[in-house]
Amino acid sequence: MLLQFNFKNYKSFADEVVLDMTAAGISELQSHVIEAGKESILPVAAIYGANASGKSNVYGAFRCMTMFVTSSFEFGGDSEKFEIRRPKPFHFSVESEDSDTLFEVYFMIPEDESLKTYNYGFCVNREGITEEWLNVKAKTSRNYKSIFYRNERTKETDLSGLTKLNKENISIALEDQVLISSLGAKLRVKECKIVYDWFNNNECTDFGNPLTSIAGQMRVPKKFVEESTEQEKMVKFLSSFDDSIKGFHTEKIQDKDDEDEPGMNRWEIQTLHKMIDCEEYAEISLRDESAGTLKMFSLYPEIQRVMKTGGVYFVDELNARLHPLLVRLIVLAFLNPEKNIKHAQLIFTTHDTWHLSNHSLRRDEIWFVEKDKNGISTMYSLADFKDEDGKGIRKDESYERNYLTGKYGAIPTLSGFEF
Repeated sequence: MLLQFNFKNYKSFADEVVLDMTAAGISELQSHVIEAGKESILPVAAIYGANASGKSNVYGAFRCMTMFVTSSFEFGGDSEKFEIRRPKPFHFSVESEDSDTLFEVYFMIPEDESLKTYNYGFCVNREGITEEWLNVKAKTSRNYKSIFYRNERTKETDLSGLTKLNKENISIALEDQVLISSLGAKLRVKECKIVYDWFNNNECTDFGNPLTSIAGQMRVPKKFVEESTEQEKMVKFLSSFDDSIKGFHTEKIQDKDDEDEPGMNRWEIQTLHKMIDCEEYAEISLRDESAGTLKMFSLYPEIQRVMKTGGVYFVDELNARLHPLLVRLIVLAFLNPEKNIKHAQLIFTTHDTWHLSNHSLRRDEIWFVEKDKNGISTMYSLADFKDEDGKGIRKDESYERNYLTGKYGAIPTLSGFEF
């Protein structure tokens, strides 16, 4: 479970940003709050803002951190690959180009009965990893204990929380562009595996990129081809909004031993629809289904996976091509403790103000991103927002109306179109 995500000097964000998933001291919708040890955690966060305000960069920062943890062991000695994948610093400052980009998380493991809290983060610039740390705190403790720490500027490396053998192996193999967490997980170091596995259990999906088609990024659910029960689950999932699909027919069109493109199986998937004048089924290529159906098909395996692992599902533009009632159904699934027994979390960017309601989300589950005249983005929650008189927002206000009239900021400045 994610408690807090921090980042700094990333794309449109110059200063440090905090996305806090712990509950504020407010009274509404207490059923949304997950109690874990001394922590009160929220399962959902919705991020609003104008076009080009930087909402997608919040998603991008979390995805970038995830990619580095799960893949940076590949960058050692490959400066070209590192340069392509390294985080992009704040755009509009020469000084930022040479400054560190920071990423940091506080998290808990869903299956960990000891309810330890982990603090992991790193800083990176054009040269490589400049700083990295992993700390852990017991449920009954006030203070964090260091597992490892490195600082390339001071040439300090403290691996005191690891075994002697693991210290030696990491010290020998560690390179400037590689994270200890990433390398250590590869070397089966338990403490590093905890960090790696937590990130690996999360899902990040971008539905806001106009250059990427939904069909091109669709994932087939695990065992969907081999097991009819998985196809039946998908039919049931899709029936939440469209009960015309009665089943699927799958046919392999490329074997993974294919000489032209080895190592990959490809399948043609047909949806089965009941004919109106006989007992037969019409077969339609899945690619010819509506964009909404394709999106729901691609959402299913990712929601299924994070629900199973208790991971974080970060989605850019969750509302794209989906009816607001359908998005609401997805949000409710994460808010339902009977369905979401592992306490998976949903964080999503959206323009859909239908969810800006005190009946749908708590004030601390609603976030806004705003960009100033210098191109600097900031992010703040509705629970922390103060109006012109310095007063906070009441829980009985009309969030949607106030947002659209500009009370909370984070809306576009409109001046009319010229053609």
